[in-house]
Amino acid sequence: MPRPSVWILVLVGILAGVFGGTFGAGGGIILVPLFVTVLRFDQRRASATSLLAILPSSIAGGITYLANGEVDLIAAVVIAVGAVVGALLGSALLKRVPLTALTWGFIVLLLLTAVRLVFVEPERGEPIPLSVPVVLAYLAVGLVMGVTSGLFGVGGAVIGVPALVALLGVSDLIAKGTTLAVIVATSVTGSLANRRGGLVDIRTALIVGGVAAVAAVGGSYIGLALPPRLSAVLFAGLLVLTAVQLTVRALRR
Repeated sequence: MPRPSVWILVLVGILAGVFGGTFGAGGGIILVPLFVTVLRFDQRRASATSLLAILPSSIAGGITYLANGEVDLIAAVVIAVGAVVGALLGSALLKRVPLTALTWGFIVLLLLTAVRLVFVEPERGEPIPLSVPVVLAYLAVGLVMGVTSGLFGVGGAVIGVPALVALLGVSDLIAKGTTLAVIVATSVTGSLANRRGGLVDIRTALIVGGVAAVAAVGGSYIGLALPPRLSAVLFAGLLVLTAVQLTVRALRR
């Protein structure tokens, strides 16, 4: 397979960084489809490379949200505990799940997330108080985030942000900032496992990730400025368009 040009990787990194910062998604939800359609990676390689590439942009975006008081650090630590375990499990499954099942599973994940975002009205406020049920819920969200990140290379934000907003009533901005903080842990854990499995394109991940980190800062300020309802609808619309594109490609193949 020919190596993609640096300029194409830079453009992909800009798109991923702006998207990730705006929606608290790390960028993986747009990187995986771009790696598949533009760079011609198979789904397995795209997922593994994306998981490493989102690390720099997640750090940059998370710091921006933190500087604006929109990260619940205690929640991030609790969620990250479950997420690290889930990321190891997801990365192990990535090497075993058939590519066809992986592709259709990713498409279903995109559509379910879009539906949830459209029908749940986000509210902005303070972090929710800790209790035993809340801690257990955070751990469960983290576990699912981790499995999703390891399996689909999306950092788990497509699970984390909707789950925190819709199920726990967390402010959408705090959900975005906290999820970006957790993605750092899942990205490192899953990428180490994927690297040992020989699934990661290091050159692509470094170039795309470095560019995305810069773009994520601007994207984060866009996310802070967007009204919550508009942010949710835009995110959902982009997920649907991505799912349609991947579905057409899968059916043709």
